[in-house]
Amino acid sequence: MATAADDDGARHPSPLPDRHLRRTQRLGSARHLFPLRRDHRRAPARADREVPLVRPTLVAPTLEEIRRAHEIINREIGLPTPLIHSPGLSEHLNAHVSIKLEAATPTSAFKVRGGIYLASQLGVDARERGLVTASTGNHGQSIAFGAAVAGTSATIFMPTDANPDKITAIERFGGRVELVGERVDECFIAAAEHAHERGALYVEPVNQPTLIAGVATAALEVLETQQPDTELVIVPLGGGTGASGWVLVRDGLGHPAEVWAAQSSQAPAVHDAWRSGKMEPRPNRTLAEGIATGVVFELPLGILRASLNDFILAGDGQILAGLRRLWDLQHIMSEPAGAVGVAAAEQERERLSGKRVVIVVSGANATRAQLAKWLGD
Repeated sequence: MATAADDDGARHPSPLPDRHLRRTQRLGSARHLFPLRRDHRRAPARADREVPLVRPTLVAPTLEEIRRAHEIINREIGLPTPLIHSPGLSEHLNAHVSIKLEAATPTSAFKVRGGIYLASQLGVDARERGLVTASTGNHGQSIAFGAAVAGTSATIFMPTDANPDKITAIERFGGRVELVGERVDECFIAAAEHAHERGALYVEPVNQPTLIAGVATAALEVLETQQPDTELVIVPLGGGTGASGWVLVRDGLGHPAEVWAAQSSQAPAVHDAWRSGKMEPRPNRTLAEGIATGVVFELPLGILRASLNDFILAGDGQILAGLRRLWDLQHIMSEPAGAVGVAAAEQERERLSGKRVVIVVSGANATRAQLAKWLGD
């Protein structure tokens, strides 16, 4: 298991347009609001007691629903996304390695699947009210894209150092961006407050079965059609929707493949909760913004603790090395969050030997300046 590497510095030091900025003085009032998650309005759990992992009202999607979601998403963006065999990575890792390229979507990230499916399930009243959510970028793009397809509005709360390219993309899809706080955890509170004030629908970024059903469709493509003899899948993990989808499909199909999650050691909240069973906040200092979260969510954690085979941590330096490896050996461009699976595979090289492995590249939303810095090192 890797130890944390040094942080590579501030993610987006450039000032952002004033039109996005939102006052933050009243965030404390959000503790009284519905539908804010309990975790955001209570003190952190004590280390000496167990915390319930899944609320009774949170039910994991079935394989039947995931199949239905695939039909709906396919009509909008055309599926499947590519599964690309990589001779270079295969030689490097002494395994048969293929890349599930989830960056090959209109938002350059896997989460658009969830946004499209969620928006497709909205009734007339819900579409009139509009959607509100919080995101570091990729989830926000998915909700904005899905809202546009469904003919409704979307307001996305993001940290003040958010990736400017992701902000631009959300606005291109018709979404409205509000910047608040230094961490996405603060954005959850502000988004719930805003939804309450405006009568809009607050979309849980992670504790949302409909989103999980949508993103799980990638697993259906690989395990049922593209490479049914897959033996191991490595999935990037931030909040846990993607990895949850993979284990739900694997279990629903009765498929023998192992599923591993990979997360930054500089934002290890879900990893630590998966191992301990205790839902406690953790520091969030990773440059991999697509998997940057310091809190844990009940629904995916319950799914993962029941069925995930292993959970690997990689330091940010290792993640950037994985990003460069993707480019050098396969000429695939990724953001750091998308490359964490490669970093995990390099750590666990001996365990991959001789296996048919799928590494999920979950997104490629990085600025030109970021890529020049990371690929040039």
